[in-house]
Amino acid sequence: MALPNDIVLRPRFKFELPRSNEAVLKDFEEAKTAQSDFIVSRIDDHVFIKFPKAKQHFWSPQLHLEINEVTKESCMLHGLFGPNPTVWTLFMFLHFIVALVFVAFGIWAYSNWSLKQSYAVQLSVMFLMVVIWIALYFAGSIGKASSKKDMLELNDFMNGVLDRKD
Repeated sequence: MALPNDIVLRPRFKFELPRSNEAVLKDFEEAKTAQSDFIVSRIDDHVFIKFPKAKQHFWSPQLHLEINEVTKESCMLHGLFGPNPTVWTLFMFLHFIVALVFVAFGIWAYSNWSLKQSYAVQLSVMFLMVVIWIALYFAGSIGKASSKKDMLELNDFMNGVLDRKD
């Protein structure tokens, strides 16, 4: 599983399989009951693979697979590694708040500049928001790095179900 660059926080991949999507989905349904190391759930053409609660930590990744039919004899598998949706929502919320504060203080600074009043406080808060945004990015990168071993386990499990050798 080679990634094009290290900046990607939620790695994606896709490849075509020479089997019908129903056969692949059935393999994941069977893998659900044949092992207890992972929780496998399926909704339509989507398969979610994650760790059981006892093995999860804050940065635990999950693997989301979408298996779409290309022809009757082949399918396209789209995969996405990502954190728990609650963690991802928290990070997106924090990014939104930082951006909102940055824009609001930017408008306030421009207004004060136009009125020829002091705007040092507003620029300071805007700079602080940039620092917080960078800190959030690095926190996400550290979380991704700390869960790399877990991502490889999920990838190995997926390849085992698909009988793929990479």
